[in-house]
Amino acid sequence: MITVSIQAPSSVVMIRPHCFLPNPQTAADNAFQHASDDDASRPASVSSAARDEVTTAAQALADAGVRVHMFDDHGDFDTPDSVFPNNWFSTHPGGHIALYPMHCANRRRERRSDVIEMLKAKYRVQDVIDYSGLEYDELFLEGTGAMVLDHVARIAYTARSRRADPVALERFCTHFNFEPICFDTADAEGRPIYHTNVMMSIATEFVMICLDLIADRHRREEIARRLTETGRTLIALDQSQIDNFAGNTLELSNKTGRVLALSRRALDCLTHDQRATIERSARLVPLDVPTIELAGGSVRCMLAGIHLMPRSARCVSDV
Repeated sequence: MITVSIQAPSSVVMIRPHCFLPNPQTAADNAFQHASDDDASRPASVSSAARDEVTTAAQALADAGVRVHMFDDHGDFDTPDSVFPNNWFSTHPGGHIALYPMHCANRRRERRSDVIEMLKAKYRVQDVIDYSGLEYDELFLEGTGAMVLDHVARIAYTARSRRADPVALERFCTHFNFEPICFDTADAEGRPIYHTNVMMSIATEFVMICLDLIADRHRREEIARRLTETGRTLIALDQSQIDNFAGNTLELSNKTGRVLALSRRALDCLTHDQRATIERSARLVPLDVPTIELAGGSVRCMLAGIHLMPRSARCVSDV
C-alpha cells in the first residue's frame, strides 16, 4: 500500500461546538438538513450531544494515527455551523491558505484568526489568499464544501449553487492552478445539491460519486471519464446512499497507510462490494455523528484537511 498521497492529508482541523443547532439561515437550500421543533426547544441538549460527538470522533481519528488540531467554539448560538470549518478555509501544498466567501451571514462569523495563526506556527505557510471580500459582491464559494478537489489531476469539481459562484471559482482556480469543472445537479425533486462534497469524494485510488445527480447526460459522461482517466476506481452511489452521507467522506493518511473517515450512517448504507473496493486502498474509520448530521453535513464537512508541510517531523494529536 502506498502511504504517501497528495490527496490524503495526515492532519486536520476540527471545531468542537458548544452552541450547536441546525442553522435556520442555511435551511432554505440544504435538503439534507433536518431540524425539528423538538430540537429547537432543547438547544442545550442538542448542543451537548454534538459536542460529545466531535470529541469522540476526534479521538477516534487520533487513535487511527491522524493528527487532530482541536479548537473550541464558545459562541452564543451565533455560529451554529462552526463544526464545519472546511467551508471557510482550505490549505494547499506549497504553503498556501485560502479564505472563502460564505453565503449566509452567520456563517461568516466562523472565520477565526487563531486557527490561521496556529497553522502558521506549526506548518510552513507562505501566503493567505482571502476571497471573503467577494461577499460584498454577492459572490460565494464555500471552500471544499463547494469544491471537491482532485489534487493529482488539478481539477476542482463544482456543482453550481448559491454557494458556488463560477466567478469566484475561476478566481480560486487561477490562483491555485486548478481546472474548474462546473456542472448542474438535480435531486429527485429537482433541487440543486447545495454542496458538491455531499455527492462525491475523491480518494487516492477511488472516487465515490452519484453521477445520476448530474443533470446533463453528456456532462455526466465527461465527468466519469475525467475521474477514471487518473486510474481511480469509480464507486457509483445511488440517491439513497447520498441521503445517508455516503458521499461525504474524506481520505486521510497515517504513518502506515490511509484511512477513510465517514459516518456510521454512511458506512451502514454501503454495499459489501463497495466496502471491499475501499478497503483495498484505505481502512474504514466510521464515526458516530447523528446529531451533527441534523445540520445537513457529515464527517467530511467536519474535517479541514491540512495540506501543508509541518515545521517539525512529529505526528501527534492535539486533541
